[in-house]
Amino acid sequence: MRDEFYMQLALDKAWEYQGLTYPNPAVGAVVTLKGNILSIAAHQKAGTSHAEVLALLSAYETLSNTSIDFDPNDSHKAHAFLLTLPKDFFSQCTIYVTLEPCSHQGKTPSCASLLQSLALSRVVIGIKDPIEGHDGGRNRLEHVTVGVLEEECNALIEPFLIWQKRAFVLFKLAQTTNGRIGGGYLSSQASLTHVHQLRAVCDTLLIGGNTVREDRPTLDCRFIQAQAPDVKIYAKKDYFDREIPLFTVEKRSVEIINTLDFLETPSFVMVEGGEGMLEALKEKIDWVLLYQTPKLSTNNLTYNTTMNLRFLHQNKKDVDLMIWSKQIGH
Repeated sequence: MRDEFYMQLALDKAWEYQGLTYPNPAVGAVVTLKGNILSIAAHQKAGTSHAEVLALLSAYETLSNTSIDFDPNDSHKAHAFLLTLPKDFFSQCTIYVTLEPCSHQGKTPSCASLLQSLALSRVVIGIKDPIEGHDGGRNRLEHVTVGVLEEECNALIEPFLIWQKRAFVLFKLAQTTNGRIGGGYLSSQASLTHVHQLRAVCDTLLIGGNTVREDRPTLDCRFIQAQAPDVKIYAKKDYFDREIPLFTVEKRSVEIINTLDFLETPSFVMVEGGEGMLEALKEKIDWVLLYQTPKLSTNNLTYNTTMNLRFLHQNKKDVDLMIWSKQIGH
């Protein structure tokens, strides 16, 4: 049961960066020493240090009572530093990681090779890497346990598996505790910032024509000073006011479409809209991300539709409850 406890900590940390690691999977890691937790970390952004590396760097700081003098997300510096440590530095430590350490070298060095060199006491892996050519990292290591909280670890990387073959479609919605929507910003600043972080990494932000005409939105990433996402407007007719903020954001495309064929292309598509878009895309939506704010409202707007969901993970964004869920049977 102790393995499951530490793996759950790694999972919870990884969920904090779900979607934000696109096109990489979300991965978490925990390092322990004789049952004591030294570090908990997660991969944060594609092209930067993986979860195992961040956890090991943090564990080093804990054990040595010193701070590293470089950016821990610089994977090449991080790997090089860890390889300069005495061979037995982590020899009594155990690392828990939700996904098999990568065996290949891409934008970042191989984590399996690093762990092989560091020779930890144990390596506990949630699930094997399902991508052929990326797997096999466990075969380089000794004292390996594979298959801890497998169902939960598989759920964590489901978006990654989907966007290998087609678009992963995430429908984002925000509502009050009594299920009302609309009427300006409902969510906390922390939730709004998180939405902007997701917009910054997605390939396409998909919205409906009513959202454009009624809300006259901007749909940028100003809260994090990032490039606004490309937008597709799903509408039968093109009669939109091109002077609204949506069309005036620099360095982004806005396209009006009347077909969803583009969803066959591997990508990350986030959808923001009301009841009409939820109903129109019901058969295409993979996951729903719900931000529920602790307010009651007399607003009559709501998502008046039927959809059976399974909750995958929940977290807090300031006062808001953030729930990741998927369509049952999808």
